[in-house]
Amino acid sequence: MTPASIFRTVMGPEFDRLHPQLQRRFSVGLASGEACVGRGVMDRIWHGGSFVKPFLAVGGTRNILVPREGRHIPFTIENVPYTDTYGRETVTFVRTFQLPGGPRRFDAQMVLGTQGDRILDYLGTHQHLASDLHFSTDGRGGLVIRSGTHRFREGPVDVRVPDLIGGDAEVRETFDDHSGRFRIRVRVTNRRFGPLFGYEGSFAASYTDVRQCGVRPGLRPVREEARA
Repeated sequence: MTPASIFRTVMGPEFDRLHPQLQRRFSVGLASGEACVGRGVMDRIWHGGSFVKPFLAVGGTRNILVPREGRHIPFTIENVPYTDTYGRETVTFVRTFQLPGGPRRFDAQMVLGTQGDRILDYLGTHQHLASDLHFSTDGRGGLVIRSGTHRFREGPVDVRVPDLIGGDAEVRETFDDHSGRFRIRVRVTNRRFGPLFGYEGSFAASYTDVRQCGVRPGLRPVREEARA
């Protein structure tokens, strides 16, 4: 039997209830040998109150979140599988927003948790932040991804991010048969302060043989974190 992608592994039988196009998109991995690139437009990138701007500005220096707002922003997402320094299958989720004044990136690298029941999402160029992700269907063929515990890791430091300053992320992705495009909505909220950041839009996907094209320079993080 062909090994499953990390996403099929974590979702189990529920994976088969996704729309067929979502099944293909989240089958990218070393077993399938496919990478996926989505190109489209974010109808809106938004921020919460002014209090979030310093956090977004700091995060933007390490490709975590996007420190600018905008509408009708060209967008690319690159999902490319590779084996990281520690021998783990990893899939990139590198999002590039072509904002006025220059592009901004939001980088993440996903690996399967050690128990096979969650995805670990390493954020940013140096993987200082790690979040548990939980995958499910919306009952209509769409995919829902919700974040769990967040941790900050730097050198010997490994601490849970307090809820007061952390954010709960929810990603909803569907496929529109009429337009032939994926639709995505991302929303990050704080349990005390409310909405922090989000974006929504649509994109078309294309697939390549990663064994031929490889992983382009700059797609992998500067530093990889061993702790899962």
